[in-house]
Amino acid sequence: MHIGLRIFFGFFLIVGLAAFLTLRVFVQEVKPGVRQAMEDTLVDTANVLAVLAADDFRSGHLADGSFAKKLARLQENPVDASVWGMHKDAIGYRIYITDAQGIVRFDSTGTDVGADYSRWNDVYLTLQGKYGARSTRSNPADESSTVMYVAAPVRDGDRIIGALTVAKPNQAVAPFIARSQGKILTYGLLLIGGAAVIGVGCTLWLVYGLRKLQRYARAVAAGERAEMPLRGASELAELGRAVETMRLRLEDKQYVEHYIHTLTHEMKSPLAAIGGAAELLQEDMPAADRQRFLGNIRSQSQRLDQLIRKLLALAEVEQRQRLENREPVLLAAEIGQLVQALEPRARQRNVALHWQPPAQAVPAVTGDTFLLRQAIVNLLENALDFAPAGSAIDIALEAAPQQGGVAISVEDRGPGIPDYAVGRLFERFYSLPRPGGDRSTGLGLCMVREVAHLHGGEIAVGNRSGGGARAVLTLPA
Repeated sequence: MHIGLRIFFGFFLIVGLAAFLTLRVFVQEVKPGVRQAMEDTLVDTANVLAVLAADDFRSGHLADGSFAKKLARLQENPVDASVWGMHKDAIGYRIYITDAQGIVRFDSTGTDVGADYSRWNDVYLTLQGKYGARSTRSNPADESSTVMYVAAPVRDGDRIIGALTVAKPNQAVAPFIARSQGKILTYGLLLIGGAAVIGVGCTLWLVYGLRKLQRYARAVAAGERAEMPLRGASELAELGRAVETMRLRLEDKQYVEHYIHTLTHEMKSPLAAIGGAAELLQEDMPAADRQRFLGNIRSQSQRLDQLIRKLLALAEVEQRQRLENREPVLLAAEIGQLVQALEPRARQRNVALHWQPPAQAVPAVTGDTFLLRQAIVNLLENALDFAPAGSAIDIALEAAPQQGGVAISVEDRGPGIPDYAVGRLFERFYSLPRPGGDRSTGLGLCMVREVAHLHGGEIAVGNRSGGGARAVLTLPA
């Protein structure tokens, strides 16, 4: 399962389970809580009424005394009340009084006078001096028809002479219970919905950060330039910085090891040539041979110097993750200056440099002027090395709408690129033999590729139709 789904389901499961249990407890406690409050009110009411009815009970005028008359008038009085948004228009009490034997002597409804209630818990327990209460269905088949009965003793001094019971249907408080449960469920669903939204948001944020780190790690593993994508003080940003620090240290270590290995390997051949020539120069030999060996030492020294300079330049470019300073670069002017600078060398080789500034304006390029000059110089020098005497090199600058930028092309009419070398042109120290038999450092095209990537561009080298090679450096506008 995807990590994002795992995080979301885990979060939602925890929050949802907590919300469900909380709602369950609240809903289950609403009904008992409301009924307990109603029972508490009935206890107070029964005890007050028992005191008020005691005089008529002792005098034997319970049915026609002032207590009964006042209760009758109470039933006739209109009720118009709003209780927490619920309208009340009638008295919901039933009151009956039993004697010491549990026989009903007064009933506000007039239905059960003379009935024996001595076995009902409210009467039975109260006559024994205990707290008497019960909850009984008025219709045995209807669970919602329960009525709560709470009794209080009617006293003559310290002697219990009867029991007064106040009864109220539980259905009277059902609207309050339903409304409370409805509100709890509504807010509970809002809580779960809010938790789901928060969970989705947190999951997306976390997964988005992890995917950024994943893309960054893959780019680094593939040897691509990549900038650490996360900033700030979050844990993901700290993790990203730790990964970047580890990458930099590993890259530095591997980079130094690799360059030491390759540099020593490439320096063996010119050093061996210099050493051999130096040993031979210690012997007596004709002046012509001496000059030849001295020339060999000079050329190998120049090769070493060129190798070291280019290797240092390449190392500097490869270590950059991005361009620190960008500025507008007038490519047409830069190419024109470079063509003029290489013109003497081209004349020595009897090669013509054909450069025609673009007739139409090309998009502007922003980047590092020095690095772009180095890249163009490498392309031109490569073309000069392979161009045969009497041929020409075509240099062009034009807009590249498909790539969204500009393209610099350099074409020669040399032997072209062999099939076996097409896939290795950008390998470090890989070089094809020049027409004169010499080899270059094999670092020029590596340098061009690194500069192109730093600027967000591309370099492509292939064979030209009609013979020769064609290099195209594409840069974004």
